[in-house]
Amino acid sequence: MPEPITRRLGYLGPEATFTEAAARTVAGGGPLVPFPTVPAALDAVRLHEVDGAVVPVESSVEGSVNATLDELIRGEPLVIAGEVLLPVAMALLARPGIDLGAVRRIVTHPVAEAQCRRWVAAKLPDAQITVTTSTAAAAAAVAAGRGGPDGPYDAAIAAPVAAERYGLETLAGGIGDNPDAVTRFVVVTRPAPPPPPTGADRTSLVAFISDDHPGALLEILEQFATRGVNLTRIESRPTGHGMGRYCFAVDCEGHVADARVGEAMVGLRRVCADVRFLGSYPRADGVPASVGRGTSNSDFADAEEWLARLRG
Repeated sequence: MPEPITRRLGYLGPEATFTEAAARTVAGGGPLVPFPTVPAALDAVRLHEVDGAVVPVESSVEGSVNATLDELIRGEPLVIAGEVLLPVAMALLARPGIDLGAVRRIVTHPVAEAQCRRWVAAKLPDAQITVTTSTAAAAAAVAAGRGGPDGPYDAAIAAPVAAERYGLETLAGGIGDNPDAVTRFVVVTRPAPPPPPTGADRTSLVAFISDDHPGALLEILEQFATRGVNLTRIESRPTGHGMGRYCFAVDCEGHVADARVGEAMVGLRRVCADVRFLGSYPRADGVPASVGRGTSNSDFADAEEWLARLRG
C-alpha cells in the first residue's frame, strides 16, 4: 500500500463508491475531494487543486479502465505513486419496506451490471436494469424515489457502504458473479522522483513506436525479455494522432532503480519514438519481483566492470 497522503486527495466520485473506499485507505486523515470524471480528477492534480488523485485503472473482471489509461498517455505528464487493490463486493440495496420479491426495476453502473448479470438473471429474472453514471448515483436515485418512465426504481446495485450513506437496506450482499473480483486503483501525483525500491515494485510506462512496421511489438518485448523483466500487463491504445497510430501501455515487475528495468527502458528509448515513464511504486500485493539468473543488479554491475576492463 502506498504511503498515506495527508494533504488534499482527489478521487473519482461521487461519495460512497469503491473509489472513495480505495482513497480512504491512503488518505492519511487528509480531506477527500470527489470529482465527476477521471479527467477532472487528474486535471485537478495538474492544476495543483489537490496533491494527488485516486482513480481506477484495472478490473480483474472488465479489464483496463480506458479513461484512466488515455489520460496518462495523452495528457500533461503525471506519475503513479502507489496502488490499491480493493475487493469488489456488490450489494442489492432498497428503501426500507421493499422486499426482494417486489424488485422489478434496478438501477446501477454498467460495470456493476456486467459483474452481477448472472445473479440477477437467476434471482430476479423479471427485473429490468437501467444504467447510470455510478453505483452511488444509483443508490441516491433509489433513496430519492426517482425512476424512469415505468416508475420509481425498486433497488440499486451498489457498494455496501452506499446503504448507510443513503439510508437504504441491504436486500442481498455478495451478489457479484465472480466472488474474487478485484479492482486496481492508482494514486496519481505530479511528476516527482519515485519512492525507493522495496523489492516488490511495479513500473509503468508507455512506449510509442516510431512507425508501423513488422516486428514493432517484438522490438518492445525483446527489451524486457532479454533483460529478464517480467511484464504484468501490456496493451495497445490509440495515440489520438490519426487512424492506425498506436502506443503500448506496459506494467512490469521491478523498479526503475533496478539495473534490469533501467536497461530495458534505455533499450526502449533506442527503438521507440518516445517513452513516457509513469512511475515505479510498491506493489499493493507485496509480490516480489522475479529475478532470474544473470539479471540481478550485481550481475549487471559485474558485466559492466568486465567491459570496462576490456576497454582499458
